[in-house]
Amino acid sequence: MSLKLLLLILLIAIVSGCIAKENEVNNMEKFSISSEAFKENGTIPDEYTCEGEDISPPLSWQGLPAGTKSIALIIDDPDAPGRAFVHWVIYNIPGSTQKLAKGIPMKEKLADGSLQGMTDFGRAGYGGPCPPPGKPHRYFFKIYAIDKMLDLPSGASKGDVEAAMKGHILAKGELIGKYTR
Repeated sequence: MSLKLLLLILLIAIVSGCIAKENEVNNMEKFSISSEAFKENGTIPDEYTCEGEDISPPLSWQGLPAGTKSIALIIDDPDAPGRAFVHWVIYNIPGSTQKLAKGIPMKEKLADGSLQGMTDFGRAGYGGPCPPPGKPHRYFFKIYAIDKMLDLPSGASKGDVEAAMKGHILAKGELIGKYTR
């Protein structure tokens, strides 16, 4: 087999894999997440930011698929200078849970067994929007239905949680809020 033919076959395999992966993500089941504190693409109230009480907003979701064993939530700000800034990582939320109340405690392990990971504030638990003055930043509340409990200790990073979820995400949802100072 010639080198050109071998390279062509390899290129086709790589492209096919990329297309399959993109279709897997695009075809993933979705479910809805919302907050009574703000609407989709709406302004996050000061109460949930560094200029207020800096407590987590109430969140609820609907449409979890059958087989959901746990839920993970990651909040980040892709408009932060340099890279997406992580504001909250919470995982191993029991799969039967339909909401998170306002003001989740800043503990690594919650009473229901949920675990909180490290944020870019250097601590576990929610850290509210606190962008530099200027244009509004977007905060992506990304929620995942997972077919297992994640085998991670409390204090895991966003990257750790994303790696542990890989291949186990049944569905996802997203809510975007905005904030400016």
